[in-house]
Amino acid sequence: MRVLGIDCGSESTGYGVVEETAGGRLTCHATGAIQLKTGTPMAARLQKIFAELTAIITEHRPEIVAIEDVFYAVNVKTALKLGQVRGVAMLAASVSGLQVAEYSPLSIKSAVAGYGRAEKHQVQQMVTRLLNLSTLPEPTDASDALAIAICHIHTASTKSRYEAATS
Repeated sequence: MRVLGIDCGSESTGYGVVEETAGGRLTCHATGAIQLKTGTPMAARLQKIFAELTAIITEHRPEIVAIEDVFYAVNVKTALKLGQVRGVAMLAASVSGLQVAEYSPLSIKSAVAGYGRAEKHQVQQMVTRLLNLSTLPEPTDASDALAIAICHIHTASTKSRYEAATS
């Protein structure tokens, strides 16, 4: 299974492509962040995110896209911008014929670090270990995106084993 994880943000949108091999080993195929310039109109930012995510999907051919679910935000303006970026990420997946899985921040941290309230650096270190990377993925948006992809792989594997056991 190959998963594109996306950590949505209006200034930096992280991405990570992770694959689970037949032996259950996790491999990182790509990671990075789409950096957006402050002061650029939102429509131009959204277009750049859409274009770059579509190119990543075309190049790495994931089977599914996983993103972080909506969470509570104190600042309404920030929440609206995040919602727009999430919509564009979902659109890029949909236009490419892919389904989107959504996970809460608590689920993502639990799946990767074993603790739903883990700090960013703990998630980053666990992602590095799980993917056997030689260096920490930077920026943290990229490591968060890898964590989202790993969360989906772990969740899908658990669901598959459960369904096999109950049938």
